[in-house]
Amino acid sequence: MYQKHSRKRRIGLVVVLMLCFAVYSSPFQHFASFPSHLRMFQGQEVSLHYAMPVHAQGSLNPEVAEINGSNHASVRVDLSRPLSIQPKRSGVTDLKLKLFGKIPFKTVRLQVIPDLKVVPGGQTIGVKVKAAGIMIVGHHLVQTKEKAKISPGEEAKLRLGDLIVEINGQPCNDISKIAPIAEAAGRAGDALQLLVQRGKERFKTSLKPAYDEEDKAWRLGLYIRDSAAGVGTLTFYAPDQGVYGALGHVITDMDTQSPIVVGSGEIVQSNVNSISKSQSGEPGEKRASFLKGGRKLGNVERNTAFGIFGQMNQLPEHAYNPDPMPVAFAEEVKEGPAQILTVVEKQKVERFDIEIVHVSKQSSPATKGMVIKIIDPKLIERTGGIVQGMSGSPIIQNGKLVGAVTHVFVNDPTSGYGCFIEWMLQDAGIMLNPEQATSKAV
Repeated sequence: MYQKHSRKRRIGLVVVLMLCFAVYSSPFQHFASFPSHLRMFQGQEVSLHYAMPVHAQGSLNPEVAEINGSNHASVRVDLSRPLSIQPKRSGVTDLKLKLFGKIPFKTVRLQVIPDLKVVPGGQTIGVKVKAAGIMIVGHHLVQTKEKAKISPGEEAKLRLGDLIVEINGQPCNDISKIAPIAEAAGRAGDALQLLVQRGKERFKTSLKPAYDEEDKAWRLGLYIRDSAAGVGTLTFYAPDQGVYGALGHVITDMDTQSPIVVGSGEIVQSNVNSISKSQSGEPGEKRASFLKGGRKLGNVERNTAFGIFGQMNQLPEHAYNPDPMPVAFAEEVKEGPAQILTVVEKQKVERFDIEIVHVSKQSSPATKGMVIKIIDPKLIERTGGIVQGMSGSPIIQNGKLVGAVTHVFVNDPTSGYGCFIEWMLQDAGIMLNPEQATSKAV
């Protein structure tokens, strides 16, 4: 009886050791780590490597993609060698692998997306944005005849960050027109009927101007703004679609930190005059100016979490490389060496070495997709690391545009965040999100 139990224990130990060997073996790890869903650009070949010393039968729709250059629906493959997939046209198909032609081994959903190449930017640009209304950036008190100080804006329940879209049924985004409107309403004893946007919601309210005894004028009790301007960096230009993307992050009002709802705007040529170097606790900045008489490069149509986007009719001057470059999906970005393109003097775009030290797994748009570190001694010497105005600088890895610089770490200006280029391309309207791009498998 003792010998029988001892033999069972030995057999059990052998089985456990065999399972451990299998689990930690290279082929098993290759198999376990390989995704069940793979996205590819049309015309860009992809190689899969299972590293398993077996043969299998692979099948898919040859109209969407081919295996090892064969246009047959089913192909015999050697899994000890890289498996080459050639995307033919946009669509979705399942790559099914069966051992010995019978035993199901692996199914990979292949999603082929139309080929997309863009010209990486790096140029410093001036940004002029006019809001789609009147931005409320503060309240102030009006000294009335009764000696009481009131704020008509506060009484109308208006908050900082609100956007006045219409006044008395008329669109209004010009701050110069507000004083005459307030004067006319005040003299007539009328209240202004406002349409206000707060976030994604709109509501109506009434505001009655008050007469300021100190200024001798009718006031709304509001500090307001209708535009914003600054500098940033162009990320990409898509010549086939005639659109661009820049900045890598949303433009917010300097006082309220609320995102600016764009009514109109433009980007223009800009010149870097000098650099205020970054140091721990104090981010530096590019000191740049709009070129006098500089040409308009494009318009501003959208301001999103991933930057500004609009139409651009031609490639801006001073491109580091005018040739279109492939772009990378979020899952293609890896930790390791990369480069950024940016301007540190006048209008010359230069390339500098960085390290991508962390990559976040993101299946849907989110900021802070990667952590980057400047390692190029030339850039550190000239800027101290990442400075304000560098946001939007394109990040390139393995010959593909993978993202854009977005923020600097205050306590370590050589490090900062970047966003994936995929999310910028979606907001530019030239790449579908995964849900939109997915269709019925064929």
